[in-house]
Amino acid sequence: MVVNFYATLREIVGSRQVEFPLLPGSTVRQLIAEIVRQIPALRAEMLDSQGYLHGHIHIFVNGRDSSILDGGLDTILEPNDTISIFPPVGGG
Repeated sequence: MVVNFYATLREIVGSRQVEFPLLPGSTVRQLIAEIVRQIPALRAEMLDSQGYLHGHIHIFVNGRDSSILDGGLDTILEPNDTISIFPPVGGG
């Protein structure tokens, strides 16, 4: 699964895109677990102390925020899905 990182997350990752191995039928939640397993520096940026996704982190699946998908973080991912992760962005 190819994941696109933006803004400060991209700086931490060191790349715009990273590929993560996932089994067929994996969910957004499982992808998050794999991301922080492979890139531990993202754990504090993405997850709170109890392991829940920070509310200010937005994970988009095919251009739709996972928070509005019917399955939320339990949405099953397809191999061709486009995944983008955004930290809080400010400015004007």
